[in-house]
Amino acid sequence: MARQKLGGFNASSMADIAFLLLIFFLVTTTMDTDSGISRKLPPMPEKNQQKSSDRIKERNVFVVLINKNNQLLVEGEPMDVSQLKDKAKEFIENPANNPKLPEKKITEIDNKYFGSQYPVSKGVISLQNDRGTSYGTYIKVQDELASAYNELRDELSMRTFSKKYGDLSDSKKDLIKKIYPQRISEAEPKNVGGGK
Repeated sequence: MARQKLGGFNASSMADIAFLLLIFFLVTTTMDTDSGISRKLPPMPEKNQQKSSDRIKERNVFVVLINKNNQLLVEGEPMDVSQLKDKAKEFIENPANNPKLPEKKITEIDNKYFGSQYPVSKGVISLQNDRGTSYGTYIKVQDELASAYNELRDELSMRTFSKKYGDLSDSKKDLIKKIYPQRISEAEPKNVGGGK
């Protein structure tokens, strides 16, 4: 009796199908990307530069501390992160020239929009966190502080140019930055309350 031959399975297009599936998954899959914090570091001091003995006045420093339990302490008072932006804006702007808020220094701006001189805050935001602070809390605090500057710049831009800060030309953005320079000083993390 003759054995009947079974029909073979044609696998020639399997490689094509596998390749198409690979491309499909590469195109449709999203990958998390880490985003950093946009900060411009100050330039290195020159070799011959002398150390300044000028001390920053206490009223010109806005102290923000984050402990290992992700609790916020602003100017010695406990605060929720959601309140930080408004408090920082008040500090930076000092609209009523409050003697407890930062001094203002007359700065030469020299343009038709703001005149030749404009009072600019001497305020610096000092941010310090504990080594045990979570990254998420740290980023939230950074976002709130950056938002304070961005909102002040937007408000001034709208009053002066009737446009949002992001829609201005580079030269006009530079003018706004001179009036609201972003001054955030970050200290090295410490084990303030006993870290992890």
